[in-house]
Amino acid sequence: MSFHTDDGFRVDALLITPEFESEEQLYSTPIVLNVHGVLGNFLARGTPKILPPALMDKGFSTLSINTRMGFFGQILGEGIFTETVLDIEESVRILQAEGFRNIYILGYSLGANLAVYYSYKNPDSGIKGLILEGCSYSLPESQKKRLDKWDSIPRYDDIYRRAKIILGGDPDNKKKDQVFIVYRAWGPSFNPGDIEMFSYRTWWYMRGPEAKYAKTCDLIDKIKLPILFIHGQNDDIVEPSEPKALLEILEQSGNDNVQFTFIPDAKHDCMENPDVMVDTIVKWFRKLGHD
Repeated sequence: MSFHTDDGFRVDALLITPEFESEEQLYSTPIVLNVHGVLGNFLARGTPKILPPALMDKGFSTLSINTRMGFFGQILGEGIFTETVLDIEESVRILQAEGFRNIYILGYSLGANLAVYYSYKNPDSGIKGLILEGCSYSLPESQKKRLDKWDSIPRYDDIYRRAKIILGGDPDNKKKDQVFIVYRAWGPSFNPGDIEMFSYRTWWYMRGPEAKYAKTCDLIDKIKLPILFIHGQNDDIVEPSEPKALLEILEQSGNDNVQFTFIPDAKHDCMENPDVMVDTIVKWFRKLGHD
């Protein structure tokens, strides 16, 4: 299915449902809104692609959406973090208009930070909870730490200075935007696998020091929904300390309906161990009263 957001972006989506005996059963059973990371739901492997049919086998529906972060949005300039929330907002509206009453958002990687921002911005949206997979403590802070670790070229602070010059103090001006490459962003070499690419505008709103809505640590204490953190035990992208620190913030804020589960034998993508991953989600649904 396809639909348009308030600013005209077309969201492509795939709705997967099991067979139910009645419409009442269909609309009362939890449905997972599946929000991908950088690549998009139909380009990535693992959670974005193979979780929906796995959940269907357990009796749960999924709507997987391709947000503007997909289609190389962070490179081509369309993947603006704060604007991507419009894609989630419209998806929730469509599901609610259709009649689904128990909507949960699963954010994978970057999608987890987007899910938190959506909930922060829409506290009365009516969704029932969040599933955060591989969630960074703060996208700007996490990238700076990683670039410092590998002695990137350019360095984090150099990117920030250059971004201010290129964007001229007006990051909303698309005409001034440019694409840039960060060498040694993911490892010590200059090989393509260790580089990272952005446009200055996408970096500004997602990774720059002024990207306040990408700093999940500053938003999550406002979230009062049930939250399930799932994290690959061998995650080589997001350190386990990051979601654990978010968990502590939630507990200090008074949200005691939070669970943290390590998925063994999995890296950043927890569907590397699909049985445990799916079982964790299903048990959490049951814990919340969904049989």
